[in-house]
Amino acid sequence: MTHSSADALESALTYPLDDRLPSLGGAIEIAPGLKWLRMPMPFQLNHINLWLLRDRVEGRDGWAVVDCGVDMPKARAAWENIFAHELDGLPILRVLVTHMHPDHVGLAHWLCERWSTPEFECRLWMSAADYSAALHASAGADRNFGELMSDFFACHGITDTVLLERMRQMRGNYTTMVPGVPSAYRRLLDGMDVTLADSDQWHCIVGYGHSTEHIALHSAARKLLIAGDMVLPRISTNLSVFGSEPEGDPLALFLMSLQRYRALPADTLVLPAHGKPFIGLHTRLDQLQDHHRDRLAEVITAAREKPVSGTDILPLLFKRKLDSHQLSFALGEAVAHLNNLWHAGQLTRTRDSEGVWRYAA
Repeated sequence: MTHSSADALESALTYPLDDRLPSLGGAIEIAPGLKWLRMPMPFQLNHINLWLLRDRVEGRDGWAVVDCGVDMPKARAAWENIFAHELDGLPILRVLVTHMHPDHVGLAHWLCERWSTPEFECRLWMSAADYSAALHASAGADRNFGELMSDFFACHGITDTVLLERMRQMRGNYTTMVPGVPSAYRRLLDGMDVTLADSDQWHCIVGYGHSTEHIALHSAARKLLIAGDMVLPRISTNLSVFGSEPEGDPLALFLMSLQRYRALPADTLVLPAHGKPFIGLHTRLDQLQDHHRDRLAEVITAAREKPVSGTDILPLLFKRKLDSHQLSFALGEAVAHLNNLWHAGQLTRTRDSEGVWRYAA
């Protein structure tokens, strides 16, 4: 998506806070007992939005945190400033995490340890599938990451031997951003209600495609949706096929999951993990559906002309030059679109003499 097309789509949404953004280590109050934080990330997407909600647990007054940020010194320093100036002298009582990606769960271990006492344990709340995935990855289970990634790239059309060998030598960097995960947690389930302070009730909505069991939180009384990465205002959610699940269809799962938000009121204020809080949920859902419909149509057109690999359709889906970091996500998304059409019976898939998967209409 180009900047101009993203700008056009974004103009259809309403941003109640205009261009206001929280400072690093600061907060903006969105609603009574709800604060918006922004933490740095070491990527091109350089921030994540986090949320502080007034809470009460076992007779204790304090705060709940939704998502944590990557474990890096700059983020820890920002959190220390939050502790000093934004908590009104109250403790953090629990840490709710939408899913297992490093920018969301990276500092959960540190926050839970920091705010636990002999009398009270600050607990991580998370879905079972994403907790297990985070625990698995933070324990160094991605040691064969480079080999798996290199083989996956090769079988989907990457021929640059230098790049493939460089990937083969890579080690998974999850542990550098998520060095630990709390050894105990409280399970979040789809349809479950989490009650915070003063009967502030938040309903769990599961989402698939971006992670294994992503949990968004909806407050009907407040007309608020903490959307995590499922509904973002400017960029489309990353939906990638990986070497660990090469026949996956994350796009179908994601599009199915978006329908779960259709029942929410049109004037819901969406609190996304990236970008600014916005109103226009149904408009954004339509935009995301249209975006993927158009990309799928382009892929089918290309596959009618000749059998295509994931690498062949990268220029269709991404109109910009990609560095090696971006390429891993881009190829994963390209294969996601191909696999979606393959599973739907609109493309066939065969492996050529060089071991590359080719998709044809």
